[in-house]
Amino acid sequence: MAYGHMATVYDRLMADSPYGEWLDFAEGVWAKKGMPRRVIDLGCGTGNIAIPLAKRGYQVTGVDLSAEMLAVAYDKMRREQAQVLWVEQDMRELEVPQADSVISFCDSLSYLTDEEDVQQTFSRVFAHLQPGGTFLFDVHSPYKILHGFGNQTFALTEEEVSYIWQCFCDPDRLEVAHELTFFLRQENGLYERVEEVHEQRAYQPYEMVRWLREAGFAEIELTADFTGLPPVATSERLFFCARRP
Repeated sequence: MAYGHMATVYDRLMADSPYGEWLDFAEGVWAKKGMPRRVIDLGCGTGNIAIPLAKRGYQVTGVDLSAEMLAVAYDKMRREQAQVLWVEQDMRELEVPQADSVISFCDSLSYLTDEEDVQQTFSRVFAHLQPGGTFLFDVHSPYKILHGFGNQTFALTEEEVSYIWQCFCDPDRLEVAHELTFFLRQENGLYERVEEVHEQRAYQPYEMVRWLREAGFAEIELTADFTGLPPVATSERLFFCARRP
């Protein structure tokens, strides 16, 4: 599911997200495994990681399925006087020039709700990495799907935007449907109601490791929650690092 209406308010809703920690994670790994020159950001959204990387001197290609999100990213890039190549594309069909590292943060890969889609994406990433290149990404853990989302309802009320966020969990598939109803304030003071549905799925870590190996990756490392430590039963965000030999 691509972001549509939500693109216009995405940055406001995600203002507290730890983008700096994702950047630190990536550069910490690169410092140990080799600094890249060219980077592909899969599921780049509105460019909150791609643009800072470009401003730090990396050659960045931002890939996202949502034209609306990329439009916001392009405007931000121009305001911040950076240079990123934006590509509207399905990560399962990735077709861009090769890079030295591929990253995918903010649980973008959790939107792949079929095992075959994950495996296909891993294969496409492998094909688009230079030998020795790294693949860094994070996903929701099974614990986060079951207990962080579960069958809960969240709400937000602000002057410019309000929402009702309902979660419907399938525990057998470790999958959650996010049914989002937004109320967006218009210039005339009235509110427009828009709705979106997003689906995310978690996979067991050992499955992800196996699929990475089957795609050809080696030196696979698994940590959790920005700690640099292996996950525990209550970890919510799983980080993977893998290298193309």
